[in-house]
Amino acid sequence: MESDEQVLADTRRWIEKAVIGLNLCPFAKAVYVKNQVRIVVSHARHLDAFLDELDRELLLLRDTPAEQIDTTLLVHPTLFPDFEVFNDFLNVVDDVVAEHELEGVIQVAPFHPAFQFEGTAPDDVTNNTNRAPYPTLHLLREDSVERAAESGDDADTIVERNQQRLRELGVAGWQALLQPECGQ
Repeated sequence: MESDEQVLADTRRWIEKAVIGLNLCPFAKAVYVKNQVRIVVSHARHLDAFLDELDRELLLLRDTPAEQIDTTLLVHPTLFPDFEVFNDFLNVVDDVVAEHELEGVIQVAPFHPAFQFEGTAPDDVTNNTNRAPYPTLHLLREDSVERAAESGDDADTIVERNQQRLRELGVAGWQALLQPECGQ
């Protein structure tokens, strides 16, 4: 099992090189440079414990001003090795958001090392738009997403641009992008 420091380093490298570096999320840089992105490494040994952590993180995000924490990444390096299990679990995540009456307040975006969009082949480079080093739930404030969207492109334009960017980069380019630099 990798150390928390390694998980955090890999996650930060992904954010800096892919999410921000390729501008996959045009809203990420502003909150990242202001240290408003909370990254939590989960050690839950089973789904119930992970759901307890999700509960805590949703409520913390709800109750904390955006100037302190604008978004949260809940990362679990070992609980979801299988993408299909993770993908099925997202239905439970939606139920948890609803139970806390946070629909329209917080949305959850999924990321997984083997993420695969419906209708794509596993090796389709465009799947990388939702691939992270570890299974990750990205908790986003709806109002922050709306404010960011008002000042830029709509979601469909961003998705199309990201897919084109990844096609140009190719699988080898994606892999090279996320390699640790010497000394890391």
